[in-house]
Amino acid sequence: MIPKKFAPALFAVILSGNMSLLVSGISTYYAAGLIHNFAGLWVRSWLMAWGLAFPIVLVVAPLARRLVGLLVEKD
Repeated sequence: MIPKKFAPALFAVILSGNMSLLVSGISTYYAAGLIHNFAGLWVRSWLMAWGLAFPIVLVVAPLARRLVGLLVEKD
């Protein structure tokens, strides 16, 4: 098991990985269509996007949590 102190980083890895995978796939398909090297283009785009998305999620997620805390009712 991973220690609890790493939960924010693990969350960022999972969220940024999944979101960048989906968005880069849609964008690659939209830009190039189903060409013969689609998978290679997608993976290259995904890795570049994930490299940017991961640190961004690390910074933005705490801000988003605070904003959500301000917008929802308190118990």
